[in-house]
Amino acid sequence: MKQLPLLTGLALCLTASSVFAAEKTLRIGIEAAYPPFASKTDKGEIVGFDYDIGNALCAYIKAKCVWIEGEFDGLIPSLKVKKIDMALSSMTINEDRKKSVDFTRKYYFTSSRLVMREGAVVDDQYASLKGKSVGVQRATTTDRYATEVLEPKGVSVKRYSNNEEIYMDLAAGRLDAMFADTIPLKDFLSMPRGKGYAFVGPELKDPKYVGEGSGIAVRKGNTELVNQLNAAIDGIRASGEYQQISEKYFKTDIYD
Repeated sequence: MKQLPLLTGLALCLTASSVFAAEKTLRIGIEAAYPPFASKTDKGEIVGFDYDIGNALCAYIKAKCVWIEGEFDGLIPSLKVKKIDMALSSMTINEDRKKSVDFTRKYYFTSSRLVMREGAVVDDQYASLKGKSVGVQRATTTDRYATEVLEPKGVSVKRYSNNEEIYMDLAAGRLDAMFADTIPLKDFLSMPRGKGYAFVGPELKDPKYVGEGSGIAVRKGNTELVNQLNAAIDGIRASGEYQQISEKYFKTDIYD
């Protein structure tokens, strides 16, 4: 009987530890100007595929999500100075970024495409784009491709903070074309503001530029978090939760 208080105290300590572990907080960086992956409602709430996937992963590893908005090109710097714990914002896994951060396995994959006014024709080598203006999002894989391939061909590349800014300049006639990931462009073309535009030219699938798919970036050396998130990605795919989230936003499977 004398051991009862000790055992009770130990049980309370263990319970408190479990509660603390369950309330672990993960600060997640996201760019909320990239529909259908992340955008803001009229009430200022974040919605989208990336947001839903992040919340599902946090629930799986019993962590509390705290979402921190930022421009895409500031997410990796924010990781480095420990303003965020991970960046979940459709970030392509490639060798250049691996020098700065560690990645989980992919949680979806997309190619890249060019969008112009309906009726425009572009050859496979983009020679016909010479002298035309093309908008890309700064610090993305499409920015890299535009820098290395399009600019040397005489294309005027204009860089923006997010896709929404490119859509506006495209509609205003300040751009001839937009080069971005295929999935968000499909979303753009399906909406009223995308009327009169279409995909042109080849689909970019070169791993040198489109990488291994989109993954979650964490600070270098944080193997524990990478392993937890990888297990969570596998877990929500195995349970069917991933597919349920995906079907809210896409007509086809975007994982492969």
